[in-house]
Amino acid sequence: MPDSLETIPILLVDDEEDMRQSVGQWLTLAGYEVETHSSAAPALQAIAGGHPGILVTDLRLPGMDGMDLLRRVLALDADVPVVVMTGHGDVTTAVEAMRLGAYDFIEKPFAPDRLTDIVRRACEKRRLVLDNRMLRRSVAEDALEARIVGTSPQARRLRAAVAEIAASDASVVLRGETGVGKDLIARSIHDFGRRARNQFVAINCAAIPETMVESELFGHEAGAFTSAVARRVGKLEFAHRGTLFLDEIESMPLAVQAKLLRALQERTIERLGSNRQIEADTRTIAASKVDLRLAGDEGRFRSDLYYRLCVVELHIPPLRERPDDIVLLFEHFVALSCERHGREKRPIRAATLAALRAHTWPGNVRELRNAAERYALGFGEALEPQLGQSSAEQAGGLSLADQLEQAERQIIERCLAETGGNIAAVMDRLGVPRRTLNEKMARLGIDRSTFAGPERQSSTRQA
Repeated sequence: MPDSLETIPILLVDDEEDMRQSVGQWLTLAGYEVETHSSAAPALQAIAGGHPGILVTDLRLPGMDGMDLLRRVLALDADVPVVVMTGHGDVTTAVEAMRLGAYDFIEKPFAPDRLTDIVRRACEKRRLVLDNRMLRRSVAEDALEARIVGTSPQARRLRAAVAEIAASDASVVLRGETGVGKDLIARSIHDFGRRARNQFVAINCAAIPETMVESELFGHEAGAFTSAVARRVGKLEFAHRGTLFLDEIESMPLAVQAKLLRALQERTIERLGSNRQIEADTRTIAASKVDLRLAGDEGRFRSDLYYRLCVVELHIPPLRERPDDIVLLFEHFVALSCERHGREKRPIRAATLAALRAHTWPGNVRELRNAAERYALGFGEALEPQLGQSSAEQAGGLSLADQLEQAERQIIERCLAETGGNIAAVMDRLGVPRRTLNEKMARLGIDRSTFAGPERQSSTRQA
């Protein structure tokens, strides 16, 4: 989005070259920046990428028509003014477009002044929306300092990204290791977004038996299956007009992924045992500790669902990549724990501070929070030896599965670092086939590209 909102750009879509050129010229002469396309797909891609302008589109287009483009654009950003150009016989369809949320329509042939008047009003509306978003984003960034604690560049970038994402209504994929706070980020995106007054509904896909995932998401009618003694409202229906948070979505069965994709596209669901369509308009935030794109390439996750969910992808850095925040976070969690347990806050010992800085935090912020609570309860002296343990011993506070996962990650990351990201060399060192190594890296959320150069990188990636 440009720093100055003086000029609102225009996306113009018309498959007739003469019409596209003449309308584009009229708008350019009127002082607008115009980007023209002969089909809907490039315009939709621009909107998905955060285009700050308005859309002027013909109804009759090859492939994706103007009505479908309208629906998809408003699903990405309901505040984009869409002006529909229609032929004489398409007025009824244009009225339907207005019902769906189009800003206005204009019937061909039309005078240039008539079009520029509509465009001027649409741009004024867009400018007000963007000004308001910038103000809300600034307020959100200030408020987020109390939630996403830290003064490091990574923490500042994360707060800015959350504030920007919250200002839109786009679907989001959060990616990060176990314990980095994906649930906190998801909740913050909801609380500072336009759906904040409605439900935030969370579901951990890995914590539900595979046979119950579909019922949990879509609900069921009484008698739909043996144990269905009463009607149950599913998470998607309950999250209507709110936000649905799908944690560990990589654990969702492929068959349920197909049904979820359809529900998100059509914004309706059917309870198990019923044929009745129920509206389910939700913002979807999915979280994963693996690379869903790679999982899709390998057939372990539906690629079409990934691309439907991943309008924006946000990487949440592990705690070891933001060492400057460790002490500040620890003090923050100690203060919260003291308040919760009615304990007096004590100065943190120098030995504890040194141990905090030296520890590698395999459990990330979750492990740090638990350590702070133990300290607040008076176990500070016992905490220091634990924080000074070796990497293998550090994992003692984690579950067996998390300990094994942490050990695998450390071994693979060390090999990648020592070989400069050379997969063949890593395969040779570890004695594993490429497919097995790729599967482990995807499951552990290891990105080979971060080891290819002399320095590791952490980034926020938008897709």
